[in-house]
Amino acid sequence: MSQADGLDPEDQKIVTLARAVRARTGAAEGAAIRDTDGRTYSAATVSLPSLKLSALQAAVAAAVSSGAPGLEAAAVVNAEAGAPDDASVAAVRDLAPAAPVLLADAAGEVRSVLAP
Repeated sequence: MSQADGLDPEDQKIVTLARAVRARTGAAEGAAIRDTDGRTYSAATVSLPSLKLSALQAAVAAAVSSGAPGLEAAAVVNAEAGAPDDASVAAVRDLAPAAPVLLADAAGEVRSVLAP
């Protein structure tokens, strides 16, 4: 599902941001979210000896630490458009139980959507 297939331009934007952060960092996964004020946050997987966060958890953490009042949507980009782990999805649901999580492949094509 691309923008040409009806993906909302704002959703396409977070897919593009997630894809860009993944490419820029060389990470296996990138994520981006849009808060209820329209601001966006992107992040890649964090893998340090003392801190491990999925890309989606890192993006949610960035939003929360910036004072985001809630989330409208999230996007995750990885090679297989695979679903994030349960803890990552739970981080989104903590702020927005109804927010869709778009799952896109490395080319930025949305392959599925995790709905609440």
